[in-house]
Amino acid sequence: MPRLNRPASLSRRTAGTSTQPTAAPARSISAGAALRGDVQAPGGPTRSDSVVAFGLAQRGTPYAYAGSSPLTGFDCSGFIRYTFARFRIAVPHSTALLIGVGRPVARHEAQPGDIVVFTGTDTTSTTPGHAGIVVSDRGEVPLRFVHASSARREPGVKVSQVEGTDYERRFMQVRRVLEPDPNTTP
Repeated sequence: MPRLNRPASLSRRTAGTSTQPTAAPARSISAGAALRGDVQAPGGPTRSDSVVAFGLAQRGTPYAYAGSSPLTGFDCSGFIRYTFARFRIAVPHSTALLIGVGRPVARHEAQPGDIVVFTGTDTTSTTPGHAGIVVSDRGEVPLRFVHASSARREPGVKVSQVEGTDYERRFMQVRRVLEPDPNTTP
């Protein structure tokens, strides 16, 4: 099994003892906070944080039409399938089918690990054509997501946002595939 290269902010702290008093009790943070560089509390990341961290670890992987591997590149649904498969969660390698997985949630309720679905780039398109994995905290604006982009400029796995971009016009739905994390506050 390949070693997961997690951002340092999502790594578990090493075990040890300290005689120094702590200023505040330890707390768990979300994937959005980790993306901003906040420190993870002891106990490690939640399942959704782990999905997001694994997806973020694929940043820089090239885009490849119908791609489903970091060795050959990803398309958007191949990236999502690969990321969720790492955690034994089956999702289809088809954007048209991704809009039917899990359950729909309101955009303002999107949380790390949710799937966000967009139309294609054609301005008349009304069918699913692109998707990514939410990395923002619940209620956070802008809504950010990691995805495999075919954009002419900077193609490949990267983080983008919905608000203030063409993704806002193309937004279709957020799908919740993972059960809510017990540490996530509504």
